[in-house]
Amino acid sequence: MSSNILDTIDPRKLGDSLQKARKKCGMTQAQAAQVINAARTTLVAIEKGKRQLKPNELIKLARAYGQAVSELVRANDVATTETFEVQFRAAYQRKPEEEAKIIPVIHHFEELCQNYLVLEEIMTAPMPRNYPTEYDINHMPIESAAESAALSERQRLGIGDGPISSLRDILEINVGLRIFYIKLPATYSEIYSYSEQLGGCMAINIDHPEERRRWSMAHGYLHFLAHRRKSIVDFDGQYQRMPASEQLAEAFAKYFLMPTSGLLRRFSDLSRDGKKFTTTNLFTLAHFYGVSPAALTYRLEEMKLVPSGLWERLQDRGLKVKQIQKQLDIEELKQRADSFPIHYQHLAIGALEKGLITEGKFADLLNVDRLDAREIALELKAQAGDVSAEMAQLDLQQA
Repeated sequence: MSSNILDTIDPRKLGDSLQKARKKCGMTQAQAAQVINAARTTLVAIEKGKRQLKPNELIKLARAYGQAVSELVRANDVATTETFEVQFRAAYQRKPEEEAKIIPVIHHFEELCQNYLVLEEIMTAPMPRNYPTEYDINHMPIESAAESAALSERQRLGIGDGPISSLRDILEINVGLRIFYIKLPATYSEIYSYSEQLGGCMAINIDHPEERRRWSMAHGYLHFLAHRRKSIVDFDGQYQRMPASEQLAEAFAKYFLMPTSGLLRRFSDLSRDGKKFTTTNLFTLAHFYGVSPAALTYRLEEMKLVPSGLWERLQDRGLKVKQIQKQLDIEELKQRADSFPIHYQHLAIGALEKGLITEGKFADLLNVDRLDAREIALELKAQAGDVSAEMAQLDLQQA
């Protein structure tokens, strides 16, 4: 991705937008030229698209015209929008009732991804992409391919074979994916899309429990690794017969979240010296790995560590997940449940502080009203200040 959004915009379209903004605020070409310390003929060339605008000039003109840089940029950046929706229409055949549910959500997801891209580019802070080469595993046995990819990614990301405590942060920061938690229809778990300009993007159902959100992220990550350019919308009951690509994604999620070597070692520790592996062990181990008790049970069944059909027998005996978790004092997973990626939030506050976006635009970017936007801005500033103060007092010789 270019670090300068002006490289991706048709200068004639941008020049036309600048001309309209200038006329709207009543400035002459000569006055506008003075704003950027240039001759009037230079301003004329910019408005005709014959001379490319520099980033600092765009900022100065936007301020002079009373416009947000993001609005001038957004008005001229349409290529990604077209690609995004075309991808989904080609990849996902929906019934009319499903179409009515999901199309508005896809549009909202698209808008969030576009906002992210605009923020990165007006702040000249593109997200680093630590993308692996796309995995060619589609002709391998599903289980072997899934476990191989899971182990390779854990090694590449330096995770080892233990639980992944902050999966969302790892995929956002260490890989460079755009992950939003948004409201989806109840039966929908995730949306995945990719384009060269936006990169890998995921929308996860914010209303689902964190264990399911983590599984959805791991599932979507396989699509990024092995089916990168194929858009996916996942919802319950969409397949009469699950295709190989979905079987692969489901298998990858279990190996990625519960790697064989680490799980086997911890199970052995719990059942050593003839100790029984109890329901308490099952629930605490599931919480340890950040998965549901059902997912862990099925994984242990596959590994032949517990009897086949155990989860169904537990349910037949009246097992109540929430009730047991409460009795064992197992708290809900403490994970970031905010809708927006951390990098996105800090780019937004940075753009606001630099005057690149208005307070109203900041509120729009975070989907809140202006009062809440001010509180969020103060909180993000305070967080940045706390980190700076802590770092300033760090004794590097003792660190």
